Amino acid sequence: MARLDIYKKQAKQLVRWHREGNHSIGGRIRGLARYKTLTDREALALAFPLREAQEIIAVEAGHASWAALKAAVTNIANQPMPAGRVSPTPRFTRAVPIIFVANVQASAEFFRDTLGFSIDFLHGHPPFYGAVSRDGACVHLKFVHEPVFAIGTQDREGFIMAFIEVENVKALYARYVAAGVTFEQKLRKQAWGGRDFIVRDLDGNAICFVGLSQQAY
Repeated sequence: MARLDIYKKQAKQLVRWHREGNHSIGGRIRGLARYKTLTDREALALAFPLREAQEIIAVEAGHASWAALKAAVTNIANQPMPAGRVSPTPRFTRAVPIIFVANVQASAEFFRDTLGFSIDFLHGHPPFYGAVSRDGACVHLKFVHEPVFAIGTQDREGFIMAFIEVENVKALYARYVAAGVTFEQKLRKQAWGGRDFIVRDLDGNAICFVGLSQQAY
């Protein structure tokens, strides 16, 4: 399928989501400067023709308008493929853990203020989805009305919600100790050759920070 056809389908999908009352569309609409202050409810109340959906797709792709996006796509399509170039094969790049929380805003601030992450985005007013990251590690946060797991499940030993690999885990642990972080498990050397420690978030989810030694491989 041509690249422009993909963009057209994405724009039509936005219109359909808006018509269906999907609140996730709010953040996409706020990507247009004139709508940046709207709440999700106000965004869904807008008239939302296809041309505005196309404008959103263009802006998200780094272009000022749908016309500019079409011109850029046409220019790329007309460029000859370099000699000897072959189609890339599928390759997994990363997997992102999703943690269920009762308050996305508060959870994101915990990761930022306590664990040193950055808040990448918060989606919705109030937020019902978000992402935090630090260096190459990323964690997504999803709002739930009630616990997903049976009460007490998260307290079981070994029930980890996210593993985060760390270079020099001892140094990170020392920083967290100095910052007054509360640990579910202090830094420990494991039988497989690495060291790890566990922190509980505001919802009781266990986050394990793992430092792998070369011997572990």
